[in-house]
Amino acid sequence: MANRVRRTPDEAKRLILEAAGRLLAAGGPAAVQVRAVAAEVGVSDAAVNHHFGTREQLLSALLRFGGIKLKSQLHAALGKLTEGPAEPAELVRVLAALYADGYAELALALHQSGWRDSGSGMLDEIVDRLHTQARADCSATGRTPPSREAIQLTVAALHQAVATEPLFGGEFRRSAGLDAAARDRMLDWWTETLRATVAGVSSR
Repeated sequence: MANRVRRTPDEAKRLILEAAGRLLAAGGPAAVQVRAVAAEVGVSDAAVNHHFGTREQLLSALLRFGGIKLKSQLHAALGKLTEGPAEPAELVRVLAALYADGYAELALALHQSGWRDSGSGMLDEIVDRLHTQARADCSATGRTPPSREAIQLTVAALHQAVATEPLFGGEFRRSAGLDAAARDRMLDWWTETLRATVAGVSSR
């Protein structure tokens, strides 16, 4: 008989959440069923329930897992840019990639069920980095630097737009007479909008 693989609770939870994330990306929230997740990991349904309780609790944990994943990816993206300025296009790319993997649908489904995220500040590091960069650049060019709140508002609006893109992006574009091909141009527009905010206002 094959030896049973022993995993720590944290390792087991991580493997379950990674499996749930793959199912989410492939088929949306409806695909994240306890039995399917258990089969993906190679454990019993009871093992999944042992670590997460109900399916709803599993989905809540998966959304938090997505937030941690996003922060990690953003931190890694910033780490690559230590020798130069933070690149708004990288922020847009990372955000868009995460929500394209089903997390937008998951967040909406949980919100409709009454779940609320009590956390905050997921993008604080990005805001601080862009604000510091803006002050340095504007000091060198004679522009008036944007306030931290101006960058916060722009980043929050960008995050909202990218998070809802998989759900409502097409409808909003059609309301303004744009076609589906405009999606990438809209992401480019957000990149330029964030760049313009960081660039500040000319004092001349």
